[in-house]
Amino acid sequence: MLVIAGLGNPGTKYANNRHNVGFMAADAIARRHSFSPWSKKFQAEIATGTLAGEKVLLMKPQTFMNLSGQSVGEALRFHKLAPSDLVVLYDELDLAPGKVRVKSGGGAGGHNGIRSLDAHCGKDYRRVRIGIGHPGAKELVHNYVLGDFAKADREWLEPLLDAIGENAEMLARGDDNGFMNKLSLAVPGATKGGRDEDKPAPRAQSHIRQARPQQPAVKAPASGPMAEMLKKLLGK
Repeated sequence: MLVIAGLGNPGTKYANNRHNVGFMAADAIARRHSFSPWSKKFQAEIATGTLAGEKVLLMKPQTFMNLSGQSVGEALRFHKLAPSDLVVLYDELDLAPGKVRVKSGGGAGGHNGIRSLDAHCGKDYRRVRIGIGHPGAKELVHNYVLGDFAKADREWLEPLLDAIGENAEMLARGDDNGFMNKLSLAVPGATKGGRDEDKPAPRAQSHIRQARPQQPAVKAPASGPMAEMLKKLLGK
């Protein structure tokens, strides 16, 4: 059995927040693969279905983001599952909007939902990091993640969520690279607004070259003695 948990905050107030993209991804999977209606258990909304022939429990913890691990940990213990049986979908500031990366284990990276999961479930679960971009300054992060996606974001968000639902069976099979490739094809222009971890930093210009003054182009005189001399020398 596989548990797939999308992270977010409960209630209509938060429904369209960037921080709730994990909930949105879980909803996309449930719709695409005809999961059961959502019901309440484990302090979460849950739905059941199958992906690639494997039974899957979809979860949207209702404990609020910072306590997500309480809900998911309860489900893992009830079903006697290991962290390796868990996949978590969540927002990632350090990836450009629309970029998705999957990894196993690692740190929380400042994400309180992941910090809670690490505490309650261990760290060896698979993490589907969905890029939302960074506002550019640390003091802007709180309002940014708890703000709604902009209208322009729908251009990449909707095809991305559709692709997550369409290709969720790859996650169930453990084909993380194939899953990421399919998503990158669905959102080919997702490179702005975050730190693209796969792209090297632009090559810095030499400080000597930067400091060198630009010399203005020198024009040959059009008339006068110097002009006559140049005409004779150049044969013109």
